[in-house]
Amino acid sequence: MPENRPLRVAVIGSGPAGIYASDALVKSGENVSIDLYERMPAPFGLIRYGVAPDHPRIKGIIKSLHKVLDKPQIRLLGNVAVGTDIRLDDLRRHYDAVIYATGATDDRDLPVAGGEHSVGAGRFVGFYDANPDFSDSWDLSAESVAVVGVGNVGLDIARVLAKTGDELLTTEIPDNVYDSLKTNRAREVHVFGRRGPAQAKFTPLELKELNHSDTIEVVVSPEDIEYDAASEEARRNSKIQDMVCTILEQYAIAEPKGAPHKLYLHFFESPKEIVTDADGRVTAFVTERTELDGSGGVRGTGRLTEWPVGAVYRAVGYRSDEQPDVPWDAAKNVIPNVGGRVLTEGPTADGIAGVPGSADPEAASREVLPGVYTTGWIRRGPVGLIGNTKGDANEAVANLLADHAEGVGFDPEAPGEDAVLDLLHERGVDYTTWQGWYNLDAHERALGEAEGRERKKVRLWEDMVRYSSGENRVEA
Repeated sequence: MPENRPLRVAVIGSGPAGIYASDALVKSGENVSIDLYERMPAPFGLIRYGVAPDHPRIKGIIKSLHKVLDKPQIRLLGNVAVGTDIRLDDLRRHYDAVIYATGATDDRDLPVAGGEHSVGAGRFVGFYDANPDFSDSWDLSAESVAVVGVGNVGLDIARVLAKTGDELLTTEIPDNVYDSLKTNRAREVHVFGRRGPAQAKFTPLELKELNHSDTIEVVVSPEDIEYDAASEEARRNSKIQDMVCTILEQYAIAEPKGAPHKLYLHFFESPKEIVTDADGRVTAFVTERTELDGSGGVRGTGRLTEWPVGAVYRAVGYRSDEQPDVPWDAAKNVIPNVGGRVLTEGPTADGIAGVPGSADPEAASREVLPGVYTTGWIRRGPVGLIGNTKGDANEAVANLLADHAEGVGFDPEAPGEDAVLDLLHERGVDYTTWQGWYNLDAHERALGEAEGRERKKVRLWEDMVRYSSGENRVEA
């Protein structure tokens, strides 16, 4: 690579994982030029489309991500589908390396009888976060609803279902979301966890905030406050887990406040079946009572309970979508990798070294795909918090830079910054830019200000492109 040319890197996905990877590249001290590709017209990924609208504290993360994207070494190219509008072979001709950071938006299945009649958390989150990939309306006619999963996504869904549409109208939701939420008939929301309070994956603040609404009463049965030796140890070893248990204990002994909507947190109830009528409508949810086994796990007791509900939402984890042109681990739903270095799908050819520094015999026998890296949930599955995402990004970038120093990567024919823009124009791709985000952001803020809100989201894809675009519009 000529000394006067920057290291050109394509990062796929502008959620936290992709932005942190871009930031790590800039902070490395190397002369870098980064194109951050995003399939949606607007950036920020899960922070824009995966966080409940009544969580402005979490959305404050956008402010820190915003500062990263303001850096001159980073160029946002939105409304570009990598794998369709531009392929990996195209990226090889224009960049020295590529980092996949596409996250996870699909839902894992609920493996019980009738599980196909449950609704994935991601679909409902996509609806109320105005993601144009998802439905623009929602059936909220059920008066009693079950939510499976004791993590923060389950809490978000339960809280949105238990609130009134008018309570959420103060947030950034667009009209179509409000029109559905104001018809919500739910009066009871039941959240189910297979294990006990010490194994719940809530964070304390989100759990405590459930009770802040005057319309919601949180109910925890005293029978569900139970710990074995392993559970007590989990509390001692984690301040966060101890706080979660303490908050749940406070809910269990709280005096009723008479709120019209009841939000029940049930523990030691394992999903067994979703019951439907002849037309496929959900009529009940069956669980089996479990008990602690002494090691922090649970075993079934054989005691079944049938809960009359009209809908079942599953918040049992997200699942990444397979990416075109790169290897895929179908069992784990991730891009196979070690340390962010993407692996080939089969064993290495004779005489080719395996993965550097790998202690995994299988990985050590497989070939690294030169110049291709991955980070975030597409790398390791949908687990971990922001700190894990930053750590992943730093490791992947460190390996990318180490490989580049050894001459490992792509050998681009046209690494100039304008060359890839010419390609997008030739293909009629109406890409959006970082300046375009400023335009869309200002428009959404103006819409919100007119109604006394901070922001009102633009939902329709073509409208996001229209309000974002300027000189990059491709005329028909």
